[in-house]
Amino acid sequence: MKQHLFNLRDFIIAVIDWFHIPFKKIPIQTFRYAATGGFNTVLDIFLYFMVYNFVINKQDLNLVFVTISPHIASFLIVFPLTFTTGFLLAKYITFTNSILRGKVQLFRYILSVAGAILLNYVFLKLFVEVFGMWATVAKIVTTMIAVVYSYIVQRFFTFKTEKVKKESVNS
Repeated sequence: MKQHLFNLRDFIIAVIDWFHIPFKKIPIQTFRYAATGGFNTVLDIFLYFMVYNFVINKQDLNLVFVTISPHIASFLIVFPLTFTTGFLLAKYITFTNSILRGKVQLFRYILSVAGAILLNYVFLKLFVEVFGMWATVAKIVTTMIAVVYSYIVQRFFTFKTEKVKKESVNS
């Protein structure tokens, strides 16, 4: 089973790297992040749309102790899946040179995602309830904001790599 996962990983990396050829000026790690993050974002928006329109049916989710608005409930339902796929893609496809152990990466990923959740919550509430945007459009705009935040945090914190020290040569 493990070998099949590594074959899948190698295949995904090979496909992404092949598409990177015309974009050689973009660093490979940034390109891989764009590809995997783009996939996960499209998956997130698609699932959000499906849950919002067909599962929640644009209705409040009335739990015994709290009522959750449909746009927030849809986000909460979709989140566990895209959290998992996002972490796995970042760890095994994008940031493969990280010096951190998997447990540390996961903990830091949870912290970075907590910030993204806060951004999602605040901007969905703002765009839908204050500005009156359609929920799916608000989700797309919110996702663009969260993607920029996530890339910066993941690159420099969650999947930190050791910086190469330049040795000065004394003449």
